[in-house]
Amino acid sequence: MGVRLLVLVVLSVALMVVDARFTLLKPVRSQMSLVLMQSYWITDLPQRLWQGVASQFGSRTELVAENEKLKTENLLLQGRMQKLAALTEQNVRLRELLNSSALVNEKVEVAELIGMDPNPFTHRIIINKGERDGVVLGQPVLDARGLMGQVVELMPYTSRVLLLTDTTHSIPVQVNRNGLRAIASGTGNPERLELRHVADTADIKEGDLLVSSGLGQRFPAGYPVATVKEVIHDSGQPFAIVRAVPTAALNRSRYLLLVFSDNRTAEERANDAAQAQEAQDQQGGTVTPVVPATVPKPVVPATPAAATGPATAPATPAATAPVKPVAHPAPVKPAATRPAAPKPPAAAPASTGGRE
Repeated sequence: MGVRLLVLVVLSVALMVVDARFTLLKPVRSQMSLVLMQSYWITDLPQRLWQGVASQFGSRTELVAENEKLKTENLLLQGRMQKLAALTEQNVRLRELLNSSALVNEKVEVAELIGMDPNPFTHRIIINKGERDGVVLGQPVLDARGLMGQVVELMPYTSRVLLLTDTTHSIPVQVNRNGLRAIASGTGNPERLELRHVADTADIKEGDLLVSSGLGQRFPAGYPVATVKEVIHDSGQPFAIVRAVPTAALNRSRYLLLVFSDNRTAEERANDAAQAQEAQDQQGGTVTPVVPATVPKPVVPATPAAATGPATAPATPAATAPVKPVAHPAPVKPAATRPAAPKPPAAAPASTGGRE
């Protein structure tokens, strides 16, 4: 009996070392997850049955009251949705002005929590979406209140999610009030995060909302992460002690959301935005006409007779010959308006006669 126990202990230690150091057992773990999936389903079956029975035998009064409450909430949410729709469209227009094609609404997929890591020193959960559902490593996970964590291990039909409060997890955040950037790290406590290396003079106070900054290229920007609960200033220390409470219900949420972010580079986004804008202009038919520069009219070489006006035109008969084709009313109008216009005909006989 003692020899068998010793062999099993040595084998267990060897398997743990191989699993921790190498990836040889990864295919075995993936295949075992198929078997464990059935055990998760079987262990969750009593709760599903109880929920089904309870919903079937619910009293009519409770159902009517719940229906009225849901109608009221639905009406309020529809009113808020109208405002959010206008804000979303405005955001889209502003992003187009900035020539940015960043996503306003990321694609999400609903997942369900089916298990938790029994190790009390690690904060990990198991969801019912895996590699065959399009889940990728590092994919963000959130609930109805904020970010929860990211996918750290993939299996065919399930995935393992590392929560924000795990001691090995950190996320770049910023204060929603003033944009102050910081790093929120897990403490091992499901109700607490810590902001490390925050200057003692930083503008941060209790009640500030921390949102994801998107600087780590892993979590999308703008999602709630935590709320500052305590800020301790010590004059003898260069950094303040900042503690925050996660906005997500890490210990209570059952249904989660997997966020599928845009993996394109900044250059690809700019090119796609330019192509989309060009296609939109072509479909709309709003082609801007090209207005040529003002072309000066052809100028007829001016002769001394034409330059001086009709006052000197009859002076020489040769000068009047080329002027005859250019008979437009432009030179005539000044002659009609000037009081000295009738004088030139009187001067003509003086130049042609020699009687005097």
